[in-house]
Amino acid sequence: MSANPNGSADMAHPEMTGTESQLQWANQIRPRVAQEFDRVLQALHTAAGKQSEQGRNETHAIIAILEEKRAQVLANNRAGYFIREWQELNGRVRESIAQDPRFLAIKATREAHRQQAPRAGSISD
Repeated sequence: MSANPNGSADMAHPEMTGTESQLQWANQIRPRVAQEFDRVLQALHTAAGKQSEQGRNETHAIIAILEEKRAQVLANNRAGYFIREWQELNGRVRESIAQDPRFLAIKATREAHRQQAPRAGSISD
């Protein structure tokens, strides 16, 4: 485990395994990954503040998925994982959420609501 400033083990960021060069590289990548998760989280919080109650509830569910993904990714202790999977961020956080079955269910529900919503100017019986 890596030590935090007060000397105790940091369970959120376990000490990584790999060659010395992999460790150096991965130790540069991991903080960027954490920053990208923070950036997406902030964007979701901002969006939630502008949404209806239904939209806010859905966005909060997406935030829960994001936080779970963040914990899983940052808990990984293999340097090679960060080098292979996270060297290029390019929407990687969004992709990890978009592939989650819970997000796909939220997306399907949103689409169903949009299709059922009456359109402006439509004639209703």
